[in-house]
Amino acid sequence: MIVRSARPSDAFEAGAVHAEGLATGHASFRDVPLDADDWAAFPLCLVAEDRGLVAGWAAVAPSSSRETYRGVGEVSLYVASRVRGRGVGARLLAELVDASEMAGWWTLAASIFPENEGSLKVFGAAGFREVGRRARIGRMAHGPFAGRWRDTVLLERRSGVVGR
Repeated sequence: MIVRSARPSDAFEAGAVHAEGLATGHASFRDVPLDADDWAAFPLCLVAEDRGLVAGWAAVAPSSSRETYRGVGEVSLYVASRVRGRGVGARLLAELVDASEMAGWWTLAASIFPENEGSLKVFGAAGFREVGRRARIGRMAHGPFAGRWRDTVLLERRSGVVGR
């Protein structure tokens, strides 16, 4: 497996990985997978490639358009079901953290459903800490939890090298 910068040609396969995650009901409130135009929201996006196929992706999107927050981003991480449990998510996130620091990001944040224990563990191992919980922050519109109000756990990682 290799981790590399995403290319426009990865959009279809990365979108399929995203769709798999959304179908679980534990990945996002979003109900429609990203399409080719949506990838422009991520100034930093990495993919894991396994045997020539996209096996996962990790990205950072700005959390705000305000200049004062230019180094604060929200992380997305998705891993294909065929490779889950093989360390792909951990490796993607570790490399994303390194790349984000080289690009000047000083704070990374994530919002994860509390039932998604695997993601919480991967983010915790990458140095993210829980900073809060948003109770009943949104109502699921799709999947196995459609119609249910859901909580999210807010995680944050402050860089040890950027913004000191």
